[in-house]
Amino acid sequence: MKDFLHYLLNQIVNHPEDLEIEEEQINELSFQYTLKAEASDVGKIIGRDGKIIQAIRNAAKILAVKEGIHVRIQIA
Repeated sequence: MKDFLHYLLNQIVNHPEDLEIEEEQINELSFQYTLKAEASDVGKIIGRDGKIIQAIRNAAKILAVKEGIHVRIQIA
C-alpha cells in the first residue's frame, strides 16, 4: 500500500524528494498512513474542495478491500 501511495503522489507533487509517507499499524487489519509534503505541494494533494485526496483515499480503499485490510489516510 505504501508503494502504491508513493507512486500516486509522485505523479502529483512538484517536489517528490520531500514526500514522506509514514505507515502505522493500528491493529491486525488496520493501517494509518500519514502524508507529509512540502507546503506548496499539500494544496495539490488536497485539490479543489478535497477532490484529489478523496480520489486517493478511494483508490487506496479499493486496494485495501482486495487485500482484506482497512486503511486511513491523513495529511500532516
